[in-house]
Amino acid sequence: MFFSNMLACNASHSTPVGGGNAPKLVCQPPLNRKEVEERRRTFRTEVVHTVDKMVASMWRISGAVNRALVKARYPLQLSLRRGQASVSYAQSLLGVSETRLTTLSNGLRIASEETNQATCTVGLWIGCGSRYESEKNNGAGFFLEHMAFKGTKKHPQSALEQAVESMGAHLSAYTSREHTAYYMKTLAKDLPKAVELLAEVVQSSSLSEAEMEQQRNVVLRELEEVEGSLQDVCLDLLHATAFQGTPLGHSVLGPSVNARTLTRNDLVEYINSHYKAPRMVLATAGGVNHDDLVALAKQHFSGVSFEYEGDAVPVLSPCRFTGSEIRMRDDAMPLAHVAIAVEGAGAASPDIVPLMVANSIIGSYDITFGGGKNLSSRLARLAAELNLCHSFQAFHSSYSDTGLLGIYFVTDKHKIEDMMHWAQNAWMNLCTTVTESDVARAKNALKASLVGQLNGTTPVCDDIGRHILNYGRRIPLAEWDARIEAVTPRIVRDVCSKYIYDKCPAVSAVGPVEQLPDYNRMRSAMYWLRF
Repeated sequence: MFFSNMLACNASHSTPVGGGNAPKLVCQPPLNRKEVEERRRTFRTEVVHTVDKMVASMWRISGAVNRALVKARYPLQLSLRRGQASVSYAQSLLGVSETRLTTLSNGLRIASEETNQATCTVGLWIGCGSRYESEKNNGAGFFLEHMAFKGTKKHPQSALEQAVESMGAHLSAYTSREHTAYYMKTLAKDLPKAVELLAEVVQSSSLSEAEMEQQRNVVLRELEEVEGSLQDVCLDLLHATAFQGTPLGHSVLGPSVNARTLTRNDLVEYINSHYKAPRMVLATAGGVNHDDLVALAKQHFSGVSFEYEGDAVPVLSPCRFTGSEIRMRDDAMPLAHVAIAVEGAGAASPDIVPLMVANSIIGSYDITFGGGKNLSSRLARLAAELNLCHSFQAFHSSYSDTGLLGIYFVTDKHKIEDMMHWAQNAWMNLCTTVTESDVARAKNALKASLVGQLNGTTPVCDDIGRHILNYGRRIPLAEWDARIEAVTPRIVRDVCSKYIYDKCPAVSAVGPVEQLPDYNRMRSAMYWLRF
């Protein structure tokens, strides 16, 4: 309407009569409808062409910037092509840095994995834990863990803490049934100082009487806190009944009576008996150089003893497994915590990988999970559809010569019998009817778990230390992958039949467990009558 209702008045720049400079205004007659439509089309076409030119210009600028980033190797450059991975899974396994291993003259081993990172984790892994304790000194290793950072002969507690804080480092320790570890995460440039402090903590702890009395209260409070963790209580009871009468039945923390009565001489005797060089591994991961680490180890750990008094080298006695049960009934608790297990394979057994795949088939479940009937694990689907439990988890605790293969679940007091039935049914399926698709899914989940758990220098360092103690070498991820890939449904059925089928289970239960079936009923569910 704009063009049809106006007079098109154009300023003509032709010179007017008389030689003036003012432009001459020439008025044209109104346009007809056909001419108006023609001008509209022309206007739209010009606008579109202008926009196209702007977009093309922007793409040219973007392409030029991208090429400049490529030439400059700019760190923010990313591959954004959909579906294209820069490194395949197989290449990532082969690209893992080699773990180098050196042994000193006194038998102490040094293992490292260099990853060119700015940080590193260094630690000392020792082959001792609650399994090496007696009923009298059970808990000595855990007590010693608390005393380790309370000062050394060279550095009192305040100086030790200040030295760690000044590096921005993190110093920690843990004790398990067969291993003890002291480790520190710090900047790679501070590795020499970290090794020096670790050597002092392990070899020259002051163990003052006054500090011991103070730490007794700390240990007793931790024992009270652990009693509030029903999962820890249930699994400790499981070990106590499964390995009753043997050192593996001992709790890592020890009983409260020992925490009150352990003396400085007990701790010194524990150190002299077990802190020997052949049972130690100095492990590192991150921005470290192996040759430099060996030099530091020679400087700070060459004096670690490798001899035993009277040549009495401690030898681990076999820990027998006993099919049995233990119940702690408390109807005031809201939920029942139950664990059932059979004797599993030792850490170095070739059956360990098929059992890991079997556990991956059973999987885990939590009531907060989404998925419901679409969950991949059959037991998880049943738990979601039938409201069998709040959570469950398949586990395999492996030790040097034995292990526990089991299922732990938390459920309502009225669902205990149903959940126990389906858990044992899942075991029977592993022994008889496991399928190709089950195994394929479980192998993928297991591979992802193995790779995912080594995220950071501290998990890698812990993996190195435990592997050297258990296997005498670090098993690379590529080898784990090959061993997992070699597992077939037939192997899973055969190995599970060997460890699960018609075997006596160990059972522990805490809480309102009145509905837990009689032990004979649970034992009879460990086999099927087949014709």
